Amino acid sequence: MAGILAWFWNERFWLPHNVTWADLKNTEEATFPQAEDLYLAFPLAFCIFMVRLIFERFVAKPCAIALNIQANGPQIAQPNAILEKVFTAITKHPDEKRLEGLSKQLDWDVRSIQHWFRQRRNQEKPSTLKRFCESMWRFSFYLYVFTYGVRFLKKTPWLWNTRHCWYNYPYQPLTPDLHYYYILELSFYWSLMFSQFTDIKRKDFGIMFLHHLVSICLITFSYVNNMARVGTLVLCLHDSADALLEAAKMANYAKFQKMCDLLFVMFAMVFITTRLGIFPLWVLNTTLFESWEIVGPYPSWWVFNLLLLLIQGLNCFWSYLIVKIACKAISKGKSGKWNPLHVSKDDRSDIESSSDEEDPEPPGKSPHTATTTNGTSGTNGYLLTGPCSLDD
Repeated sequence: MAGILAWFWNERFWLPHNVTWADLKNTEEATFPQAEDLYLAFPLAFCIFMVRLIFERFVAKPCAIALNIQANGPQIAQPNAILEKVFTAITKHPDEKRLEGLSKQLDWDVRSIQHWFRQRRNQEKPSTLKRFCESMWRFSFYLYVFTYGVRFLKKTPWLWNTRHCWYNYPYQPLTPDLHYYYILELSFYWSLMFSQFTDIKRKDFGIMFLHHLVSICLITFSYVNNMARVGTLVLCLHDSADALLEAAKMANYAKFQKMCDLLFVMFAMVFITTRLGIFPLWVLNTTLFESWEIVGPYPSWWVFNLLLLLIQGLNCFWSYLIVKIACKAISKGKSGKWNPLHVSKDDRSDIESSSDEEDPEPPGKSPHTATTTNGTSGTNGYLLTGPCSLDD
């Protein structure tokens, strides 16, 4: 184990040439980032998760109820043992061949069976109230951490001149504000890593999981080798658009359509400007070129920049989706149906919209078929179709 730890913490990987871990030990004059500081993120991640539960229960839920957002779920599918067995054990999306077989077995028409599977899938989806509470929590946290980051950074020299990120590197002392900012962000991402498995499931689960993992690696890397100054720029820049997205989703759930449209446009402009403009021209420029000139490359420098480039690749992917959503919204707007969060369900849907999917009852149904297709689902597809979170 000692050999493995010595290999992992090899100074020639983590630190610039002629710098050792002993040089970065805390002294009475200065405090430097220590790897063991990061252990604090785990209990704090649990605390953040508990705060979230309390916030959603006692703050977000009353706000949702005040906005007339109900907890009504979708209509319950008619109990049927055969279809339930297929749904739970075989497939939730039966193909045409299986639908025809079930139709003969149950003496139902294919349309009724398709309707049953739609209702059954929607039955597992969360209510609008739950979605609103989740978005309100994220909005509150993103707004707080972005505000804190701006207040902290405006007092630092490296916000105004990024070359200060590398002057006297790595002998840059760790201030209490910087330490708090870093540990808070790391704790939040760890909480997202765990809560993602219990949160509302979305189509881009894998992409978001990768994003959270890369973010944790970036925060950890930059803290351990004391690239925290440039790390704060990355964090604050990526936090700038997230609160706007969550606010747009909240407005969508509350049926404040004009506000939703405005917030979505603001989000798209801020997201694309910061992540496709400012991030590569400002942050990547200093991590790739200014640091090379002032400090020079070393192994963990390459890994750090590789992770930043991976984040930029995700930014490009999400920007493409946002532009695609906007184009669809504009095309809908030409026919009087502008709603960017509604049309986005084709790209980043987080629920099957029962109001869009349900078919009118064909004439001539048998009694059991009429029961299956009668009525509309309690979920509102207009409210529940929005892009899922573009986290950082």
